Amino acid sequence: MNPLDLCIRPVLPRDNKMLAGVIREVLIEMGVPKKGTALGDASLKSMYEAYQAPMSAYWVVADASGIWGGAGIAPLELAERRVCELQKMYFKRELRGLGWGDRLIRIALDRAAELGFEYCYLETMPYMQAAQKLYLGHGFQYLEYPQGDTGHTACTVWMEKKLDH
Repeated sequence: MNPLDLCIRPVLPRDNKMLAGVIREVLIEMGVPKKGTALGDASLKSMYEAYQAPMSAYWVVADASGIWGGAGIAPLELAERRVCELQKMYFKRELRGLGWGDRLIRIALDRAAELGFEYCYLETMPYMQAAQKLYLGHGFQYLEYPQGDTGHTACTVWMEKKLDH
């Protein structure tokens, strides 16, 4: 992987299998439980199709050899306000710490604001400290309780950011 050959682009149908593999690989590496996390999401096998829903988008970091990571936004289910959720933001080990997470989160937050969302919400695991540092750096703040209904009951860190318009 040469960082100079990487690009950020919208997810494509041909990405489904490789993207699911990247997400599973990272979640297993991080030791997340199979139940109550993204590992159990039905959408994992069909990410392109899942993010064709209204007010949703997903981007991948890719090169000619394949997918190295990605992130998306979608409306937060059962939210009482105009809230999107930052979803499935994971990167292979080789890509971490190179600034791709920073680039991708900026794209996601800008798109969320363009779509008219007022807030962006996310959930993560307590031991994912590097991810939390990234989120804090982008203005996310910790919440005391989960929002909406993500189905990710094992995720016990909840964060939210008011979006700039």
